[in-house]
Amino acid sequence: MLTIRADLVEAMIAHARADHPDEACGILVGPEGSDRPERHVAMINAERSPTFYRFDSGEQLRVWREMDRNDEVPVVVYHSHTATEAYPSRTDINLAAEPDAHYVLVSTREPDTEELRSYRIVDGVVTEEPVEVVESYRFAHSGPDDVPDQQ
Repeated sequence: MLTIRADLVEAMIAHARADHPDEACGILVGPEGSDRPERHVAMINAERSPTFYRFDSGEQLRVWREMDRNDEVPVVVYHSHTATEAYPSRTDINLAAEPDAHYVLVSTREPDTEELRSYRIVDGVVTEEPVEVVESYRFAHSGPDDVPDQQ
């Protein structure tokens, strides 16, 4: 399951809408080992295409070096689909290079509705996972024995 703050969901959707009709792409970064995205990094789609995305290599190198310095990882890799459902294409599956990341797709095919879905993609196998949107990570768990997480 992907647990994600509402402000980060809103940032991904806003980026997808702003780049439409081209695909938007980016990452949500979090502390290494936490599986909790903390900050949004909108990336440049070097392809500037409505049907394909690719991170700009120079920008990607700079962002990944910054994450390394800060002991962070890409918790979410996201991009938008502008004319199809939020499901990974064969190309998306083949390019999935972060086995620990959640792959989030945002469909902007409907003008007033966003479809957001999350997947794990490992060795070409796609597994959809539930998405829990929370205001804060403090009370993201829902079991009787759970204790509040740190924000």
